[in-house]
Amino acid sequence: MRPAELDRLTVAEAGDRYVELVRARTVTGALSSSTAEVYARDVATLVELAGVDAVLDDLTGADVDALLLAFARRPDGRLRTPSGGQSPSSQARFRRSISALFKHATLAGWVQINPMTASTVTSKERGGLRPQRRALTREQAQGLIGAARTLGDVPPPEGKRRDQRTELRDAVIVLLLATMGPRVSELVRANVEDFFTNDGVRYWRIFGKGGRTRDVPLPDDVAAVLQEYLARGRPAAAEKALLLSWRGRRLARGDVQAVIDRVQQRVDPDQRRSVTPHGLRHTTATHLLADAVDMDAVRRVLGHSDLATLGRYRDELPGELEVAMRAHPLLRGR
Repeated sequence: MRPAELDRLTVAEAGDRYVELVRARTVTGALSSSTAEVYARDVATLVELAGVDAVLDDLTGADVDALLLAFARRPDGRLRTPSGGQSPSSQARFRRSISALFKHATLAGWVQINPMTASTVTSKERGGLRPQRRALTREQAQGLIGAARTLGDVPPPEGKRRDQRTELRDAVIVLLLATMGPRVSELVRANVEDFFTNDGVRYWRIFGKGGRTRDVPLPDDVAAVLQEYLARGRPAAAEKALLLSWRGRRLARGDVQAVIDRVQQRVDPDQRRSVTPHGLRHTTATHLLADAVDMDAVRRVLGHSDLATLGRYRDELPGELEVAMRAHPLLRGR
């Protein structure tokens, strides 16, 4: 039932109340803390774009359209050359976050009419996928993987102590991202104890979204580099995290992009292309599916509950249609 009176809160006041409510839901287990922080970050962005003194009930569908377009054009701070705006997945997430806020505001009596119902901006108008988020081609991916695999043989930089070297760690980061496609949050959250061996196969128990876990086998080459890193490349520390800085602290999400960029400098310029951690997730999905790996297996590798979600991770590869038609199943054996 709608409240009898309207509470004309500013966008900032409404945002604070809503974020407090969202964080309270983590106590009951209704939301994970990481999801709550995503909501909080998007609400803070909404306040910044709309203006702290704007009254929430004064926002119209046209205002929401302007906010969505403004968010789409915002540079992504995770990239060193932030010029391409937000990816479609980030824009969809932002829209979901503010939709949830306005839905609650309608029930709480902060707005008379939910302005999201009058929003007309389409995803196409908000912008396409930036190159850094797209999958690497086979040659580009193999160049990056090849550079990572040889990092253990890199001579130490002049003046750098052995306990400050991070080459093997960087190799593990790139190889796990490029061949297994974890979310960057799953990667930095990984602990040494999450990796185990069963019947001679090395597995990674990945703790994903919604409290779900999945056991994914490592390719043999990746398992070998991981073992070498654990044996001689990881700093001796009480910290249980897999990925540590040379000071022995758990690596942060923002550090991963710098690692990828550093390894890219060792790739032949003809094969080099800038890419984000999420772009490497696209790369894993794209090439596994292009090689006719079972879709359900790919879904389990990526940690999705629904096969339909794979569609947004499958990017187009140059020449793939020509290859498919040359190998047409109805013309084999002629």
